[in-house]
Amino acid sequence: MKKKFIANRFNPGDLRKFLRLIGLILLILSFTFLSNTDFALAQESTNSNSFNPQAILRNVLQWIDSLGTVGAIAFIALYIIATVAFFPGSILTLGAGVIFGAVWGSLYVFIGATLGATAAFLVGRYLARGWVAGKIADNKKFAAIDQAVGREGLKIVLLTRLSPIFPFNLLNYAFGITGVSLKDYFIGSVGMIPGTIMYVYIGSLAGNLAMIGSKAQPTNPTLQWAIRILGLIATVAVTVYVTQIARKALEEKVSSK
Repeated sequence: MKKKFIANRFNPGDLRKFLRLIGLILLILSFTFLSNTDFALAQESTNSNSFNPQAILRNVLQWIDSLGTVGAIAFIALYIIATVAFFPGSILTLGAGVIFGAVWGSLYVFIGATLGATAAFLVGRYLARGWVAGKIADNKKFAAIDQAVGREGLKIVLLTRLSPIFPFNLLNYAFGITGVSLKDYFIGSVGMIPGTIMYVYIGSLAGNLAMIGSKAQPTNPTLQWAIRILGLIATVAVTVYVTQIARKALEEKVSSK
């Protein structure tokens, strides 16, 4: 009886309103992101008197810079660990531009970010997926949406990777508790390439690790706006797309009864 009450408490109309609200919130975040002139650095600024992950990562980057040829391996390992541990990724991406240059830095960041994101996805999948699946099993509508999102996982992951609005570290774990397959999640990581190249290039303009993450760091306004516009388009696209998938899944579920 309790299960029946839970299943009937939510209807397609309520869920559509909820999805529209999520879409509105994402759009507001997008426009906030567009208006933020120091988007890459201000998001991760911390109080110097408190725990400062930027300072820690900058010190590690200084050590990596002194390693020579094996520095690339150390950097990739650091990026993987930082991603799983929720450390800020932009400071590492900018630092890669200083240490390795725009081309090699972009490659190393992409490898480290992809492997780190996959590791976090697997942690979320094996530690929390079973619990989530058990919770939504009582509600056939949510289960149907989860399955539908899983079938379209590649497109959804690709669009969210193109948008810097979605928190990178949190998104890695979040996808792990959805029905998205590991294969689609891994392939969808190619969506990180445009943003990676742009951030690494901006980092390469600094020429000094001490300058990254500071107000004195050189920037490229054209590239910054390119990232913002691309992020806005991807955010709107993924919001509309997921809403359509959810609506279609609900309609199919209702019509099959």
